Amino acid sequence: MWIIWIAIIGVLIIVSFGIAAIYGIYRWQSNTDCLRAKLTNGRQIIKPQIYDQKEIEDLPAPVQRFFRTVLKDGQAIVAVVKLSQQGQFNMSETEAKWNPFTATQIVITQRLGFDWNARIQMAPGLNTFVHDSYLLEEGNLQASLLGLFTVANMHGTPELNQGELLRFLAEAAWYPTALLPSQGVRWEAINETSACATLTDGATTVSLVFQFNAEGAIATFRAEARYRMDGAAMPWGGRFWGYSVRNGMLIPLESEVGWEHPEGTRLYFKGRFTEINYEFAA
Repeated sequence: MWIIWIAIIGVLIIVSFGIAAIYGIYRWQSNTDCLRAKLTNGRQIIKPQIYDQKEIEDLPAPVQRFFRTVLKDGQAIVAVVKLSQQGQFNMSETEAKWNPFTATQIVITQRLGFDWNARIQMAPGLNTFVHDSYLLEEGNLQASLLGLFTVANMHGTPELNQGELLRFLAEAAWYPTALLPSQGVRWEAINETSACATLTDGATTVSLVFQFNAEGAIATFRAEARYRMDGAAMPWGGRFWGYSVRNGMLIPLESEVGWEHPEGTRLYFKGRFTEINYEFAA
């Protein structure tokens, strides 16, 4: 008889876990819908709506080459990006503990912001949900086990705002019209193959050094300092590859990102697109 009771208890535990997991997904998705509604409601009119090569005539030579490589004259300016990703995320600070993830992301270029909504698999059936976002000049980082138990909740600190705006600037390789001077980016030459891009949003200003490959597209990006969750600032950067033409723009489909430690770069993100779609200024 006790075997039967153990079996019943086991079934009840499994059913309860399943119900909790379903509720967690529903709760997290409701939060996602609310956040993204705020993001899209903050959209502003984009001007100009079409890229004109005359805009880049006074830029440093490697930056001019970059825009001529990734854009064609008359390219419509990107207003919204919707993408899906998959890859691996390293959850450890000291060793390689890579966990698979899937994510969707929406990016608004004016008023600029984004939301990265990821599901990281910690173990079979056990997921951590993550929102990494920038909205109305403020960064936001939320993580929840099963969508029920909060493991991280940070919002609106100057350090987080800086980090999330840096992410927007780095990922503009996926929506390269956002890197044009008319969209708020200032460029300064470093040498024949690299340049510094600076972007200001509200009270936050960030800069990245972009290194360009032999074809003229972005190969790597680097910030001298980005704030981490522990409040420390460290050099941060990554690289792009797997370039392909999408909607007339040459964009990278694969990337990796990490922190530069004294002993070398420690990657925490490796990802690639499974889908990317654009809406353009009109």
